[in-house]
Amino acid sequence: MSEVLILEFEGFGAETYERVNGILGINADSGEGDWPAGMHTHLAGPTAGGGWMVIEVWESQEDQDAFMQSRLGPALHEAGVTAPPKRADWSKVRSHHSPKKASAKAK
Repeated sequence: MSEVLILEFEGFGAETYERVNGILGINADSGEGDWPAGMHTHLAGPTAGGGWMVIEVWESQEDQDAFMQSRLGPALHEAGVTAPPKRADWSKVRSHHSPKKASAKAK
């Protein structure tokens, strides 16, 4: 079963996020690019406190670790991100769906 990773950063905003994605060869606006093997879903955005949150669904923690070692860690370093995330939590995924059609109740 897949696993979810929740990361929360301080002193990290949209500009830094875009810089890291550029180094990785990923376009966050279009979704095009060199996404890592084993990643199912990636969400990112600002936190209420002025930081940045990333939520990802991975096939395994090992897939994310391989990405961190080979590409993400070096990209973060190149972008000037040296502090570890404020939060880094893993959890087993119980359910993972992307509704194809909005509920009739949603308006």
